[in-house]
Amino acid sequence: MTSDRELQALLRLTAWLSPAFPIGSFAYSGGLERAVSDGLVTDSSSLAAWIGTLIGHGSVWNDAVLLAESHRYQAEPLRLAEIAALAEALAGSRERHQETMLLGEAFLAAARAWPDEVFERLPDKVAYPIAVGAVTGAHDIKPEKALAIFLHAYASQAISAGIRLGVAGQRNGVAILAGLEECIAEVARRAAASTLDDLGSATVQADIASLRHQMQTTRLFRS
Repeated sequence: MTSDRELQALLRLTAWLSPAFPIGSFAYSGGLERAVSDGLVTDSSSLAAWIGTLIGHGSVWNDAVLLAESHRYQAEPLRLAEIAALAEALAGSRERHQETMLLGEAFLAAARAWPDEVFERLPDKVAYPIAVGAVTGAHDIKPEKALAIFLHAYASQAISAGIRLGVAGQRNGVAILAGLEECIAEVARRAAASTLDDLGSATVQADIASLRHQMQTTRLFRS
């Protein structure tokens, strides 16, 4: 039987990673807009492949590792500061840096509705996965659950961006999300057991798309 504390943790996690949580994630595509412009993502199939690859092998995988590490060390301010500095340094482009730092700042501002000492242990500004990891860890939310919902929220947002960019429809988007369930669950399990030694990506085209987006003249998204 699920305890009241577990239900409370589930409700908080759902609120923090809901599209309605006021962090402004809808304004970012993480380079997807440039990938669509360059013809790298053209339909629902290639959109699903793009998202799944980033989750398993790209910047989203690194975010998951960093989330797990900040979750693990949320009670240690010095260690948290080191992880936060690393996360910021790993932002590979100006827009990627802006995205993760502004999302992290907005997340912490909104999450203060649930008071906790973790806000005093964190640096003033941190990357988004660090903010999510530390706060969920402080509220005793299991790392695998936090990671699964974090990855699911990323996939949902990326699919929404793909729909707005015209490469998929609403029904296609639902099908993509359903098809990514196994990938998300597997990556969440792997990331929960990861260390910083597991950081690394192999998504060069996505990194280049993120760099090239800032030179795009007509765009819907900030990244």
